[in-house]
Amino acid sequence: MSDAIQRVNELRQALNYHNYRYYVENSPEISDIEFDRLMRELQELETAYPELDDPLSPTHRVGSDLSKGFEQARHIYPMLSLGNTYSIDEIDEWVNRTSNSLGGQQFSIVGEMKFDGTSISLIYEHGRLVRAVTRGDGEKGDVVTNNIKAIRSIPLTLQGEGWPEKFEIRGEIVLPWKEFDELNERRAFNEEPLFANPRNAAAGTLKTLDPSEVSRRGLDAYFYYMLGEDLPASCHYDNMAEARKWGFKVSDAMKRLNTVEEVEKYIKYWDKARKDLPVATDGLVFKVDSLRQQLNLGFTAKSPRWAVAYKFAAERALTRLQFVSFEVGRMGIITPVANLEPVKLSGTVVKRASLHNEDIIRQLDIHDHDMLYVEKGGEIIPKIVDVDISSRQTDAKKVKFVSHCPACGSPLCRIEGEAAWVCPNRYACPPQIVGRIEHFVGRRMMNIDGIGEETAQALYDNGLIKDIADLYSLDAQSLLTLDGFGNRSAERVLEGLEASRQVPFERVVFALSIPFVGDTTAKKVARAARDIDTLMGMTIEQLCAIEDVGIKIAESITEYFSSPVNREIVRRLKDAGLQMSMPEDTAAYEHSDVLGGKAIVISGTFTHHSRDEYKSMIEQYGGRNVSSISKKTDYVLAGENMGPAKLEKAANLNIPIIDEDTFLKMSGK
Repeated sequence: MSDAIQRVNELRQALNYHNYRYYVENSPEISDIEFDRLMRELQELETAYPELDDPLSPTHRVGSDLSKGFEQARHIYPMLSLGNTYSIDEIDEWVNRTSNSLGGQQFSIVGEMKFDGTSISLIYEHGRLVRAVTRGDGEKGDVVTNNIKAIRSIPLTLQGEGWPEKFEIRGEIVLPWKEFDELNERRAFNEEPLFANPRNAAAGTLKTLDPSEVSRRGLDAYFYYMLGEDLPASCHYDNMAEARKWGFKVSDAMKRLNTVEEVEKYIKYWDKARKDLPVATDGLVFKVDSLRQQLNLGFTAKSPRWAVAYKFAAERALTRLQFVSFEVGRMGIITPVANLEPVKLSGTVVKRASLHNEDIIRQLDIHDHDMLYVEKGGEIIPKIVDVDISSRQTDAKKVKFVSHCPACGSPLCRIEGEAAWVCPNRYACPPQIVGRIEHFVGRRMMNIDGIGEETAQALYDNGLIKDIADLYSLDAQSLLTLDGFGNRSAERVLEGLEASRQVPFERVVFALSIPFVGDTTAKKVARAARDIDTLMGMTIEQLCAIEDVGIKIAESITEYFSSPVNREIVRRLKDAGLQMSMPEDTAAYEHSDVLGGKAIVISGTFTHHSRDEYKSMIEQYGGRNVSSISKKTDYVLAGENMGPAKLEKAANLNIPIIDEDTFLKMSGK
């Protein structure tokens, strides 16, 4: 037993050290195979000797059980916001105010990065992590200790020596650009809403109820402040240097500055150098170094007087337009795209930016090979915001919108009252066909596993399918002719096709790609018609009688089903065994009126159910989903990270804001 205790301690110490070398120092000393071997040995010993188990063991880095939700805890020290500045002159003013408040005493300033993530407070006792709490409202926050344990750059037990018996350390949970891009690629493939920026992704991930999902998404953490009664040093900079020795990830950008000139030089350097960092930043923070002087300076009602944030201007880059391409969507809409000389912006290389429509090209007055200003500011989609006319070539010609479809050559039509041009060759234009196939197999439609954008294109290019109904004629032999397809890949597709035969009728209607019929409209139309034959025979007047179906949608539905091509596709899907009617036991489901027609806006991220599930519940219980807040809105169902603009608008209009627990009680769940 004593040998087992000794070996367990050795393994834990070694694994914690190598975790630190890999995730904090970025300089691993052993291979992944060797690390995994040590981890397996520790797992085997902990299984053989369960009395030696420790919740802070490296083997508990990845959890698998769902948490029960988040309790709240009060902060030992309030987590206040920082005052913002936007120019070097404002920083100079802060320095002068600080000097006056200190009676002319000399003081040093510590400059550090302002990481764009979500704040966290960690409590350590006797060198062990005991609690992790989000910022919350500054006075109290959510306890997310189990999720924090899944972030590998955060030490569960401290290394080295000299740490206080109890202290608090604060930091920022971030999602690096690389992991952010990979996460959004997965969500795009599954047709899930994309995260707007790494900050939102980090905050949403930290509040998920599944610690294993936290581990999979690759969150990281940087630490920037220590609090406690028995800190190792009398100044902030030295305390963070000690924290680095104990295993915390402290940014190398942290620097002690002694003059205003050094502060200005620091700002100018990082305004450019931050673009090469692996994580998002939105500014710098300057703090008085001495803890005694911090104490003397004190706080305002909202922020410390001894610290201030400097916010970078929205990131903008100037790059040359190489050419404008015109792309065809599944509904035939032509979208112009600016193809750019690659430029780094907000942590990623931007090569393309949508120009949206012909009107935008005209408004910007874009000419061939213009120098264009691109903004991203941490958001997903880069925008062309201006043109540098002074650098325009003298013989440059205006960019002209195409008159014919770039894919099939058909003359384009303009949608009346809209800016969009459309290819009318719906049934023979390849990008439209492939786009409808991609839509059909998506998660919120038929949810056919194994078919993404590339596979849908390959199936079409190889002549295996020419429409969505052909999917149900695929077999293993034909799938194995595709590049990169093995037996398991083919099995996944066939299993997904078989499972899709049980997808409810309302989702089948959505999957058909009827113009202007989204998921909510598809549900209402399907429930009103009850089966596909009735739907195909409904008149414009009958369709307009359905809630939220106007003349435009009704005409689109009748036009869709008047096409012999579409009717034949529906017949073949019916023969393939898809659900083409509502089940008989949905009568009570349809007529529940607990919410009495209330108009509800959903905003934020949720704990108990997904946004899509809450939308379904609102409809199920007689409510109405609405997308924007107005005087006619009855409630706002608010989750985490609800936008401040929506909160302000709801408050101004005196619209009740309810959380998910309140909503579930209202709906009887």
